Amino acid sequence: MDTEALCFLSLGEVAKQIREGKLTSGEVTRCVLERIRAHDGLHAYNLVIEDSAQLAAAKADAELRAGRWRGPLHGVPVAVKDLCGTKGIPTTCSSAVLRDWRPDSSATVVQRLEAAGAILLGKLNLTEFAMAWYHPSLPIPLNPWDHALWPGASSSGSGVATAAGLCFGAIGTDTGGSIRFPSAACGIVGLKPTWGRVSRYGVFPLGESLDHIGPMTRSVGDAALMLAAIAGRDPHDDTSLAASVDDYQSALAGGVSGLRVGLDERYIATADVAEAVIDAVRTLERLGARVVKITIPDVEPGISAWTTLCAADAAAAHEHTYPSRASEYGPGFRSFLEIGAEVRGQSYAKAHQVRERFANQVQMMFDQVDVFACPSMAMASLPASAIPPDASGLIDGGSNSLVYFTAPFNLSRNPTLSLPCGQKPGGPPPSLQLVARHLGEATLLRAGAAFERATDWHLQRPPSK
Repeated sequence: MDTEALCFLSLGEVAKQIREGKLTSGEVTRCVLERIRAHDGLHAYNLVIEDSAQLAAAKADAELRAGRWRGPLHGVPVAVKDLCGTKGIPTTCSSAVLRDWRPDSSATVVQRLEAAGAILLGKLNLTEFAMAWYHPSLPIPLNPWDHALWPGASSSGSGVATAAGLCFGAIGTDTGGSIRFPSAACGIVGLKPTWGRVSRYGVFPLGESLDHIGPMTRSVGDAALMLAAIAGRDPHDDTSLAASVDDYQSALAGGVSGLRVGLDERYIATADVAEAVIDAVRTLERLGARVVKITIPDVEPGISAWTTLCAADAAAAHEHTYPSRASEYGPGFRSFLEIGAEVRGQSYAKAHQVRERFANQVQMMFDQVDVFACPSMAMASLPASAIPPDASGLIDGGSNSLVYFTAPFNLSRNPTLSLPCGQKPGGPPPSLQLVARHLGEATLLRAGAAFERATDWHLQRPPSK
């Protein structure tokens, strides 16, 4: 098997072949490292830890020879966004402010991946501190479909690496769309779990009350495997949920017969994406789901509230370095901190009240449906130059807001699944977003897997360069 074919195997398939002895973790890891060396002019990685990855792969192979199998991630090379703390390894958040930070311990999500036998390849690039802008002194990830296209934000390195075959799966974070944007922009699958389903301990926050952590992969089944490894209560994170973790692998085979799929045709996007999303819903209907026409609560007040909440949360997270080290931040993120520092208590309280009302209305929506379908992003792709240079150009509570289809479900804290749902010649495919009730990840995976079995949109790959 050549390098490219091996690197584009699904995570589940490569794991199966490693367990069966058809491949070794060592040879798979060497293959992916070779591909990274050849193709990471895309700037997906901030740091590749080759020696550590090869040692971990050798250990994984030795354990298998001794009869010890850690589970479906055993020996599989993955990578994490560079705001996930890694013990003794730089965690920069793609900012000059933290260029020298080497945490004393790893984030829980990193520990759980390693405990499951995954091989950590390195740290993935992102926008500075996970907002919308890159620090001007650092390289910007390039969309593997077309370098002139936006790679998404903020988990752009995670999206680029996964789409380009530079890892078998990645960890992203999502505060207002940061798993869903790069998943849509790069043509992959992204799962934003329920807030608290995955521990945030050791992950540098953008907005603690809005941050979600989840997997980014090339298939729904692979997302299920990664989520199973990282989900669950963590005593180090008092906001993590104690609810038992569902059997996500079993959910994949459940099908959609009888599943109620909600659709609000007014909450839709540009023509090409709208058509693809509606076609995807009709596919689910042909598979046995029941389409229910519903009305989503008004999202526009919530988007304005999201900006207030996120900016203030970010200012709180940076109180030790902003404004004392303001000059070290890039102009985009610095402008966002400036907004956050000016938020008054009354404004935050009003925004929080909007969040609570909206979140409650969304939960009531799930009395009528099991999943809600809408776009992940208003269009299949954006030019890389489309993002405004600072926060003043990003604040828009209307339907033109970049976060129109994403931030509402950070406010409501519901789980979402983004997956390719069509074809756009010369660029990444349109992306379907499915939303479920709190802790409804298994339902999302069930619906997403059924859709993938009936279509082949997820098999599209960026052109080889």
